[in-house]
Amino acid sequence: MNSPFNQQPDFSNPVAEQAVHWLIEMQGGPLSPRQQQAWQQWHDAHSEHQRAWEHIQRVNQRLRGLSSPLAHAALNAPKSTSRRQALKLLLILGAGSAMAWGLREHNPLPPLLADYRSALGQRRQLQLSDGSQLQLNTSSAVDVRFDGQQRLIRLLEGEIMLSVAKDARPLLVQSAQGLLRPDAARLNLRQFRDRSQLAVFSGSVELTPSHYSATPPRIGAGQQVDFSSNNWQAPRPLDTGSGAWSEGMLVAAHMRLADFLDELGRYRRGQLHCDAQVADLLISGSYPLDDSERILDLLEISLPVRVRRFTRYWVNVQARA
Repeated sequence: MNSPFNQQPDFSNPVAEQAVHWLIEMQGGPLSPRQQQAWQQWHDAHSEHQRAWEHIQRVNQRLRGLSSPLAHAALNAPKSTSRRQALKLLLILGAGSAMAWGLREHNPLPPLLADYRSALGQRRQLQLSDGSQLQLNTSSAVDVRFDGQQRLIRLLEGEIMLSVAKDARPLLVQSAQGLLRPDAARLNLRQFRDRSQLAVFSGSVELTPSHYSATPPRIGAGQQVDFSSNNWQAPRPLDTGSGAWSEGMLVAAHMRLADFLDELGRYRRGQLHCDAQVADLLISGSYPLDDSERILDLLEISLPVRVRRFTRYWVNVQARA
C-alpha cells in the first residue's frame, strides 16, 4: 500500500487548505451545531472536497505514527496559533508536493522542513536534476521546484553558491528580499536578517527586489550588490575572498577582527566574543574553515590578543596583557 506521503493528490491547493482548516477545528474541541452543519455542507458540496477530507484524515493518522519531534509537537501541543501553523504545515506537506509549494508561496516554511539543508559548520554540494551545481554554506536551507515551465530555487536561510546549467526553462532564484534571473551565471547569494547579498562570478543576473516596480538592474560578472525588498545599493567589485567558503576557506583582507570573528562564528558552536578594545584590529590571510580552533591559535601569533577559552563553547578574544 502506498504511503499517503507518496500519493499524488487529486484536489487543488485551496480545497486542501479548507480540509486542513476543518480538521484543526475538530481537533480543537467539539464543533458547535452551526459549525457541524457548515462542515457537512462543505463536505457534501463536491466530490473533490470528499477526496480531500479522506486524504487529510489518512495523512493525520500517518503523522500520529511518526516519531518526529515536530510532528509530536504539532499534534499534541495546546491549541495556539503556532500549533495550528505547525499542524497545517505538516498536513499539507503530507498531502503532496504541489500543495506544499502552494502553502510555501504564502507562508515561508521553517528551514527544518526545507528540501535541502546543511548543519552548522557543514558545507554541502548538490547536483540538481537539470545539471546545475548547488552548494550550501553552513546552516543553510533551500527549496527546489523544477517543472515543465520553469526552475525555481528558494533560499530560506543562509548562503548558496550556484552554477547554472543550460536549459530551455528559465531559472529563478528567490530570497526573502527579491528575485534573481541568472543568465549562464555562477553566483553566490547570502540571506541576512533584513537584506540579501548577491555576488556574480560569471554571466549576469537580473535583480528584482520584492516591492520595487522600476526597471530591475542587471549585475554583471565581477560585481556584487546588497539589496532589500524595496531598494538596492550600487553594484561594487567583488570582495576579496568572496565565495571562498565553497573551497573551504575564510579569506580576510584588512578585515576588522570583530567582523572576522563574526564570520568564523558561523562555522562553530557556542559563543565567540570579541572585546571592544581589540575589535578594530585588522587581519589578513586565508584560513581553513574546518579547523576553527587552529584559526583561534593563529590569532595569538599574528595579533596582540589573547584567546581565553572558558569552555570550548565560550571563547573570548581580548587584548594581550
